[in-house]
Amino acid sequence: MYVSEIQQEMYDSAQRRGTGIAKRSIEYLSKKISDGNAVVATENGEWVGFCYIETWSHGQFVANSGLIVSPKFRERGAATLIKNKVFQLSRDKYPAAKVFGLTTGLAVMKINSDLGYKPVIYSELTQDEEFWNGCKNCVNYEILMKKERKNCLCTAMLFVPDNNKVNGVVSNQPENQYRNEQESNLSV
Repeated sequence: MYVSEIQQEMYDSAQRRGTGIAKRSIEYLSKKISDGNAVVATENGEWVGFCYIETWSHGQFVANSGLIVSPKFRERGAATLIKNKVFQLSRDKYPAAKVFGLTTGLAVMKINSDLGYKPVIYSELTQDEEFWNGCKNCVNYEILMKKERKNCLCTAMLFVPDNNKVNGVVSNQPENQYRNEQESNLSV
């Protein structure tokens, strides 16, 4: 019931910031929710925020995408709570997968860093063509293609589970610690 508001706010927010965000259809976002691959935060029946997961390269990678918070609820920690929940969902559903995200937002970079993500070059991400096709609606797509998908304006961040190896080297990332949820009426 919140999907059209979520979709519109994703678009409006990207326009206001002048940054890229891949546009997703109502059907696509609805399916993410109905399949249990999204986090929708509400407070007293009102939409607060949203984020979803996608799998790539036959489940080897999971992307946490589409983080958006309603303007009314920004600056209250909702984005951190939502990212924590969607990260936990990703790890529960795909414990061996590498979790990644692309962002131009400093706040999201900070949240990702707190979760144990590290900045990486684009070649460390999935090379699944479908993932990169999802960037076609972004205002920065031409930059991505001119750079031969080696970089863009987004920062790539990657979480590698302890049981995975990257290029034969065991990940030395610290154990991931989920934050304690703050007392709130916020439901996710």
